[in-house]
Amino acid sequence: MRHLGVFSTRGNDAYPRAASVIARTTRGLELGEVLCEADEHALESLHEPKTGQILRLQTEDDSHELRRLLEQEQSEHEICQRRITELGLEMRLVDLEHMYGGERIVVYYLAEGRIDFRQLVKDLAKEFQTRIEMRQIGVRDEAKLLADYGDCGKPVCCNTHLSEMPPVSMRMAKLQKATLDPSKISGRCGRLKCCLRYEYETYQELQKDLPPVGSEIITNKGKGKVLAQEILSARLLIMTEDNRRVTIEAADVLTVVQRGSGRREKRRPADRPSTPPLEKPTNGNGETSAGNGNPDVSPPNNNP
Repeated sequence: MRHLGVFSTRGNDAYPRAASVIARTTRGLELGEVLCEADEHALESLHEPKTGQILRLQTEDDSHELRRLLEQEQSEHEICQRRITELGLEMRLVDLEHMYGGERIVVYYLAEGRIDFRQLVKDLAKEFQTRIEMRQIGVRDEAKLLADYGDCGKPVCCNTHLSEMPPVSMRMAKLQKATLDPSKISGRCGRLKCCLRYEYETYQELQKDLPPVGSEIITNKGKGKVLAQEILSARLLIMTEDNRRVTIEAADVLTVVQRGSGRREKRRPADRPSTPPLEKPTNGNGETSAGNGNPDVSPPNNNP
């Protein structure tokens, strides 16, 4: 699993951007990539970054060892999956990571609740002769481990530049006028896309300069009521005094007479005229007549 952190160097060693290095982290020896210098601007975007030390540039021997570990992970994954099935554990194996230095093997899994995996850890430690670390993850972390590309055609954000998963709500999609079709605004993890949050604060700032929906305004062409907002283009859909719907620039608003709630009014069905109940036809004596409902037609007389 990818992590962002601030790493020190030995002595006066300097490493260029995109350099592949071997670093010591809290988990052991790991392969890393240099992104940039840890200046004040870079540190502002990191929340409690991980720390460690860069030991050296990646060598040809390191590349061979990494390829060997990658091949070994495949067989270790199969063994781990088989043991989970034999023990009948209600968990789903997502991935298995063999640390470069061999200090440990990290097992990532999904489960609904807590799992008693003590016997599994004992069996795997005996099989692989190293420390076993079990880590329960969520569906977003699963995408971070396994997903490759998103709907936009670029690598998924959680597996590239995101250091933590930001909370995303449906309100963010509504404000940006995004489609509310779950299949189009959901990412590889099945949750709302992280990118819905990227421009949310910008939309909020721009929206502050617009009168809310429902506001009564005065423009250079008369009074009107705000029906909808076009936030990025700074335009408003309004209803004029003569019941016309027109789109105007936000700069054309001279005064806001009364600020609205920001919510669209629900359309109410037009009142239908009430239909009076049908009166039953009566005969001349005030009695209800039988037949086809026509008061001019008398019921048949069967008496001789």
